[in-house]
Amino acid sequence: MKVGLKKLKNHKGIAVKALLDSGAIGLFIDTAFAKEKGFKMEKLKSPLLVKNVNRTVNVGRVITYQVECNMFFKGHVKRVRMDVYNLGKMKVILGMPWLADHNPEIDWEKGEVKMTQYPLICGKNKQEEKRKEVKKAEKNKDEEVLKKSVPKRFWR
Repeated sequence: MKVGLKKLKNHKGIAVKALLDSGAIGLFIDTAFAKEKGFKMEKLKSPLLVKNVNRTVNVGRVITYQVECNMFFKGHVKRVRMDVYNLGKMKVILGMPWLADHNPEIDWEKGEVKMTQYPLICGKNKQEEKRKEVKKAEKNKDEEVLKKSVPKRFWR
């Protein structure tokens, strides 16, 4: 799937193909790609040892840098920290933290990823979805939904 990455320093955006990996315990960006595109790499206080599925130490051994940027996908935006590591052919890997935060619907046959959950962590959709929910509740005169959606000081 394609995601957008935007550097924090100069706000320059880059489209990149990312791999969804439910077996990965983090978010990763390829070392060569991060350097080539000029991402600011921040050195970690303590290196992270990288292990394979079978618990052996990975050939690259440790992660020593992270990159912080804004990630965009289908109207969702989130500031993320990605570990910098040699990923081979992949530029970005999105593991369980991203999958758990966004809970996307994945159609494996079509290779489509749909964002239907609109989690609170995603900037653009948070307010838009709240407005839609309030309008629908007003139309249906659903006081319970309105009370949950509107701060108490505005109930009257």
